[in-house]
Amino acid sequence: MAFNSTTFAIFFVLVYAGYLLLYRSLRGQNLLLLIASLVFYGWWDIRFLFLIIVSTVVDFFCALLIHRGHVTRRERVMTSAYVIGGALLLVFPNWDAWWQSLQANDGADRPGLSESLRVLLACTDEAGAWSLGLWTVLITAAAAGLFNTLYPLIERISPQRKRRVGIMLSVVANLGLLGFFKYFDFFISSATAGLQSLGLEVNPLLLEVLLPAGISFYTFQTLSYTIDVYRRQLEPTDDFLAFALFVSFFPQLVAGPIERASHLLPQMLRPRKIQLPEFHAGLYLILWGLFKKIVIADNMAPICNAVYQNYWEHRGLSLVVATMAFAFQIYCDFSAYSDIARGTAKLMGFDIMVNFRLPYFAVSPSDFWRRWHISLSTWLRDYLYIPLGGNRGGSFNTQRNLMLTMLLGGLWHGASWNFVLWGFFHGLILAIYRVADKRPIDAPVITMRDRAGYLSRVAIMIVLTLIGWVLFRATGAVAADGTAYGSMHQIGHILTQWASLADLGYAKSIGYEVCFYAAPLILVQIAQHRSRDMMIMTRLPLVLRGTWYGLLIAGLFVLGARESVEFIYFQF
Repeated sequence: MAFNSTTFAIFFVLVYAGYLLLYRSLRGQNLLLLIASLVFYGWWDIRFLFLIIVSTVVDFFCALLIHRGHVTRRERVMTSAYVIGGALLLVFPNWDAWWQSLQANDGADRPGLSESLRVLLACTDEAGAWSLGLWTVLITAAAAGLFNTLYPLIERISPQRKRRVGIMLSVVANLGLLGFFKYFDFFISSATAGLQSLGLEVNPLLLEVLLPAGISFYTFQTLSYTIDVYRRQLEPTDDFLAFALFVSFFPQLVAGPIERASHLLPQMLRPRKIQLPEFHAGLYLILWGLFKKIVIADNMAPICNAVYQNYWEHRGLSLVVATMAFAFQIYCDFSAYSDIARGTAKLMGFDIMVNFRLPYFAVSPSDFWRRWHISLSTWLRDYLYIPLGGNRGGSFNTQRNLMLTMLLGGLWHGASWNFVLWGFFHGLILAIYRVADKRPIDAPVITMRDRAGYLSRVAIMIVLTLIGWVLFRATGAVAADGTAYGSMHQIGHILTQWASLADLGYAKSIGYEVCFYAAPLILVQIAQHRSRDMMIMTRLPLVLRGTWYGLLIAGLFVLGARESVEFIYFQF
């Protein structure tokens, strides 16, 4: 259920109407939003709900264990029931197919456990999916029973060890789910390729895992909760309904921002008030987000795809223009999702963090990551870079920590080597800038010389960012036989192959399109940058504001892409 779909519009109108009717009942509103969030997430595939239920239940339980040192019998029974109930969702959709398979005369035709695992995760065979679903229910019930049986032993250990048990359970459960569903095939394939390069014959089991939507986002969000509790920076809640809503809140569930419990969870625990300025800001964010997605991002997509999907046929200039198109596409696509998420949340009285602050105005790599995907970059800083040692321990340790953080940040984006290479590139330029460029990020721009220096720093950073986007967008770096393709091919053509009249004409034609669709974004962002106000367009005089809103609405109908393109970050 994408934000730019008619289905979501109908869904949100119905949910919002019910939300307003329940304005006197905080618990009623939270229950409605939780049900709506589960419907929203289960719309892709109801089996995905099992994973988010496991993350929710495990971290709610672990946080209480870390903080209080014990969990009541009622809480243990409740959490066990929720997990087993979630496992039943794996069985329910495929009951008929499994029953028909069971009635078959030749039982040997039914898939075994390993094959059932493959077809469940790839969603290719309903009977096999049901078989493994049943196994999952039985294993989940057995695990819950075993834990409740062994819980008295946990009660006997020291409080400090209980805290460690709680945080270990949370980390293992969350990263285990994320690693299995997102990276299992990637690591198996990479290991297989490495062994085959040594002349060894390998026949690996690849599960062709179906990646659950938004798993990287809600896994990091709920994991940060237990880590903050373990660090004694946050007290856990014993309100399971509010916590479950915090994990699954539908506006930001699938593509962020990755919210911190210290910011969003208190909003689940207290009555919300919908005030007119916030309502106005919410409507504008939704409108501007839809414009960025449907008019800018979705019109940039075919320009970029036409070149990147046939990169061997193009030379340097058209590759540069296509990369610029992708730079606009990914920014408008991702920031549009964040804007719509913030807008829908504001309509209900919630405040969600700003995830983008004019990233293409950055003057250095560190400045870029203060502006781009802020919720992820701050998460990596607080839960990875600083625990690794941060900038303590000398220059070498600092550079090492930067590189590790960016490599893992690149891998977070997807199970592919091009994302690892992209993370390595950003880690490298972060390290280089840290040594070579000591100028402050917010240096005042007063004189003409200051302005020229500022513009040159922005221009250099834009070039570096575009190089990074080549690595991000391309399908790989080098082929198995060592021949260049993907990102290395494109960078090579950009640097060396420019002399082609046909390419010049093609680059000129798509360049006009890129400039046309990007113009509204550039003008708005210049206004935002000069005013230092991300919501400056909502503070224009009434006539100008009305004209601007009218142009956005007209643009959606006149210039909006006719073919809907899925949000890019759904794959992460």
